[in-house]
Amino acid sequence: MASISGNSSGSDQSRGGATYSPPEDGLIDQKKRKRMESNRESARRSRMRKQKYIDDLMAESSGIKSDTEQIQSTITVTMQRFVEIEAENSVLRAQVSELQQRLDSLTGILNSINANANCTTPQCLSGTSGLFEVEVMENPWNMMFVNQQAIMASAIDMFGY
Repeated sequence: MASISGNSSGSDQSRGGATYSPPEDGLIDQKKRKRMESNRESARRSRMRKQKYIDDLMAESSGIKSDTEQIQSTITVTMQRFVEIEAENSVLRAQVSELQQRLDSLTGILNSINANANCTTPQCLSGTSGLFEVEVMENPWNMMFVNQQAIMASAIDMFGY
């Protein structure tokens, strides 16, 4: 056997001058077994840590997948609601436009009524005023007012008022 000090010359002396006696084979085998057991235990702990780490990652992955599905579901519901509200908003815009046109028409009728209510001349009553004729042509609702004036004009002519 080779010496621990690295001399291979056969003079098994240590630094102190005493001769080196090799350890017994049983002691070496025991140290080797102890080291092997220690290595096995260390490897077992390492595998356990690795398995725990993988299990933790799998649990985290599962939680993230669950969160993702929940968020995706929320997005889907929100998008459906957005489309519904957008359609409703479009209908409301069309209604606002229609109501604005009606309001403009009714405002024109009121303006015509107010303009002709102050009219007392025969020319004004007969509807020959240029402004009034244009309003009648643009808005058919004004025709009702023209017919009423014609009736009133004929009653004035008939009774001589």
